[in-house]
Amino acid sequence: MALTKASLMEQLCVEMDLDRKVGQKVVESFFTLINEGIIQEGNVLLSKFGKFITRDKAARPGRNPKTGEAAEISARRVIVFHAGQVLKQRLAGVLQGDAAED
Repeated sequence: MALTKASLMEQLCVEMDLDRKVGQKVVESFFTLINEGIIQEGNVLLSKFGKFITRDKAARPGRNPKTGEAAEISARRVIVFHAGQVLKQRLAGVLQGDAAED
């Protein structure tokens, strides 16, 4: 399942009986807040869902997969997502339910 901004907006409008423009504004504002939080604070916690964390990766040796030539992979900042305990428990419940049906 691909959850796009458009599909998220549609679901929000249907479930909360919102106008499409209001739904679009809510979705855009939500993602703007997450982006700003990650950029300014380095992490964003979504209670009962998970946490987006920025992490610095050091430069390291690598290679060009086409030529095999050695190359250095530059240092960079990456975003990592850690699922929250509630999400992990729900996922474990779903996986256990699937295993019980087999």
